[in-house]
Amino acid sequence: MGRHPVRRIPGPLALAAAVCLPLTGCGLLGDSDGRPPTPPAGLTVQASSSTSAHVMWNKSTDDVGVTGYEVYRDEEKVEEVPGDRYMVDVAGLEPSAEYTFTVRAKDAAGNLSRPSRKVPVTMLSADTDDEEPPTAPTGLTGRAEGARAATLTWKKSEDNLGVASYDIHQGDTRIHSVPGDETSTLVTGLRPGTDYVFTVRARDTADNASPASNAVELTTATGPGGGASTAPADFTATSSRTEGGWDLELTWTPPRTGGEVAEYEIHLDGEFATTLSWGDRAPDREAAHSFFISDREGTTHRVKLRARLPDGTWGRFSAERTVTTGARG
Repeated sequence: MGRHPVRRIPGPLALAAAVCLPLTGCGLLGDSDGRPPTPPAGLTVQASSSTSAHVMWNKSTDDVGVTGYEVYRDEEKVEEVPGDRYMVDVAGLEPSAEYTFTVRAKDAAGNLSRPSRKVPVTMLSADTDDEEPPTAPTGLTGRAEGARAATLTWKKSEDNLGVASYDIHQGDTRIHSVPGDETSTLVTGLRPGTDYVFTVRARDTADNASPASNAVELTTATGPGGGASTAPADFTATSSRTEGGWDLELTWTPPRTGGEVAEYEIHLDGEFATTLSWGDRAPDREAAHSFFISDREGTTHRVKLRARLPDGTWGRFSAERTVTTGARG
């Protein structure tokens, strides 16, 4: 369980902090840009076949703007992508080999962030004689999750040796990949009020790709806000006795983005309270956090939280819970 000894930040102070941080450190926008972006958080690496790996991370922040990301394999730069992309497939790897990946963000002035954390991956083994591709995924359905995300769901493919991954295509472009035991994903980084066409292909360990699934068409919403699948699920809140008062104990299931959700915003009694960030590997199945709430028994509070999605936008808030210190659940 994550626990940070933080007290609630008063509303005006929280607002001041929120306004200050995205600017140039509360300095002048005309100052020369000598400040690098923040290191990419939430880095994950998936062996999507025996010779390719899918690398994902969360959007970095910068006082002016992130213009690109550099992907490193064992300290060697192997890919560079624009600042509006948060994933890439790295090909030409060796079956069964071990690699370590990091990512750095870059701004317009050429400032490079510190490297992300290092993430190791072991490539899948391959049967070089396998030339039989998986069957096409069937039953693909999709729905827009607000203005900037969509949920896709499909039925699994079959393969003579096993499906290693599923590739998500937007038109003719592969934009995402998930492990072979997954049959749904949340696609982020979409544009409001835009028509999209998605298909899914299965891949095996020998890098044989299946035919495309049926196509699904959807249109993202024009207004702000995320859909239900962008919200933390199964949210619970209880109080527990601690030295000097009472803690608020929170648990939830992170949104299923295919990667890590490394940052959350917690609201208490209708106001911003604190930001929770994981510097190390963020939980992907069940998350937990606690913080000091009151020095008195019998105080009642309302709490909810939302996740920052990989594209840097905030998802929908969880359900709001009401907690009274010392009350039995």
